[in-house]
Amino acid sequence: MPKKLFTIGYEGLDIDSFIIHLKNNAIECLLDIREIPLSRKRGFSKTALSERLKEENIHYVHISELGSPKPIRHKLRANHDYSGFFEKIHKHLANKKHAIESAYRYIMDYTCCLMCFEHLAAQCHRKIVARKIKEYDGNGLQIMNI
Repeated sequence: MPKKLFTIGYEGLDIDSFIIHLKNNAIECLLDIREIPLSRKRGFSKTALSERLKEENIHYVHISELGSPKPIRHKLRANHDYSGFFEKIHKHLANKKHAIESAYRYIMDYTCCLMCFEHLAAQCHRKIVARKIKEYDGNGLQIMNI
């Protein structure tokens, strides 16, 4: 049976609801793929999030190299061009093989979930990250959006 890789965005969730989503999907390891793991939302900055996840027996890993670089994010905010955004993310990730391999090792050892901010995976760079990991896997890794 192929492994599953989950993805989640915390937009619109409080920390308790977020944890419930992870627990309901038996997530063992959260892969935070924000370039800068800070948030204005209470509980979602790196230290607070990692401490809360530890209390819930969920491993926390931050992989900044898989984050969306600031210039690409800012351009999207200015022009709302998702096609161009995803094309730039795809090119950015082409140079991040080591980070993809690192994420993949966790996925092989744990039930993992990629995390970023946007609620909809269709509007988030995590969908491209998940595809790159799936390509690296080559064995039918299933992507499931929570």
